[in-house]
Amino acid sequence: MIADLNRREEIDGILVQLPLPPHVDAKRVLLAVDPAKDVDGFHPTNVGFLSTRRPGLVPCTPAGIMEILRRSQIPIAGQEAVVVGRSDIVGKPTAMLLINNNATVTVCHSKTRDLPGVCRRADILIAAIGRAGMVTREFVKPGATVIDVGMNQVTDRAEFERLFAGNAKREETFRTRGSTLVGDVHPHVAEVAGALTPVPGGVGPLTIAMLMANTVRAAKLRRGGLVAELSRA
Repeated sequence: MIADLNRREEIDGILVQLPLPPHVDAKRVLLAVDPAKDVDGFHPTNVGFLSTRRPGLVPCTPAGIMEILRRSQIPIAGQEAVVVGRSDIVGKPTAMLLINNNATVTVCHSKTRDLPGVCRRADILIAAIGRAGMVTREFVKPGATVIDVGMNQVTDRAEFERLFAGNAKREETFRTRGSTLVGDVHPHVAEVAGALTPVPGGVGPLTIAMLMANTVRAAKLRRGGLVAELSRA
């Protein structure tokens, strides 16, 4: 199917919805996508373009994070940034984009010593670990910009109380639906951070917007419509 989509000139973008069923080799499928149509930006060719600052298709969530920082007029150059999470989809490409924009970047993971202490150095803190409310006030330098990439569904009452005790709006949602969404950042971080993206409604919509932007970019790149843009890059 992907080989057929690669050949069709009227198709400009191919997105592989992950995760795939266990019997399907996801890496093989992703590698089969034409890099020029890889609107997710996951193909090694596009990863290489990103790391070497060549024009290509950038993963959508990291691109959305950078768009949030730019449009919020958050300084990046010269700032200390900490990325919590080293996934190929978010953590690593986000770190590369921040480096390309002249931030000093630390990438943290499960083996990082004194994780709260490392995070407290950050002017820009990116949480992308997939653990509900793990980043608490103790992780955040006062006034820091915190980007919450997490999207976790909370169904346990005790976990809900840890995160949202006293929040009447969230309580109503939890009581009605039996669950609520929370990011990787504890809501109380809002009392310390200079800026904090909400969950839901923060990085998620930007990810979708950047997917659309990548699709337009792919169409232009394939038709030679980005000559002027590439010459400026």
